[in-house]
Amino acid sequence: MRTRIATDLHDDIGANLTKISILSEVAQQQYRQKMNADDANGTSYLLGSVAEISRESVSAMGDIVWAINPKKDSLLDLTRRMRQHAEEILERREIELEFNASTPERDVKLDADSRRNIYLIFKEAVNNIVRHSNARVVIIDFALVNDELVLEIRDDGDGFDTTQEFDGNGLLNMKKRSEECGGKLTMRSVSGEGATLTFRLKPRSSVWARHGLTRA
Repeated sequence: MRTRIATDLHDDIGANLTKISILSEVAQQQYRQKMNADDANGTSYLLGSVAEISRESVSAMGDIVWAINPKKDSLLDLTRRMRQHAEEILERREIELEFNASTPERDVKLDADSRRNIYLIFKEAVNNIVRHSNARVVIIDFALVNDELVLEIRDDGDGFDTTQEFDGNGLLNMKKRSEECGGKLTMRSVSGEGATLTFRLKPRSSVWARHGLTRA
């Protein structure tokens, strides 16, 4: 069932969203060529917004398809997905990336919910760095150490006051996702000295399945 849903989402909805994005970009270019500057700027902005929303929807759809695909339930696949996202988004902003991930001695399986929560915590953290930190270097460590999953993300950006309340829901969402999968999330930062996010998941052997981890 999960395989069929993932395939249908990718082949049908994902393909249509990609078409919308491409057609919007083509329409934007053609309209600029035919209309005067004032008209073209206004309509071009709207078409550009449609294209951007479509691209974001394609990306979100890709995350959903990946999350429910049973063929992607391993720790290794999660690591690959995280590395790919970090490289793509940080490279655009010319932010140097150091991604360190050890290869587990045994295969480790994660259920769809836990895998998705871990990935979205990671994705939100990286996106926040790009949007707010002015960082030049990001260091990511991700490993399974003594049956404990440890993710640490460090940057050399502006930092922030962790006691300050923010209008956005990013940090709250990350903490909520951490709690949902039985993990612990901590954030350390000082204004002007960068920030460090640490996520840990250490289920006891008898309750691996309860927290979404199973030994293969």
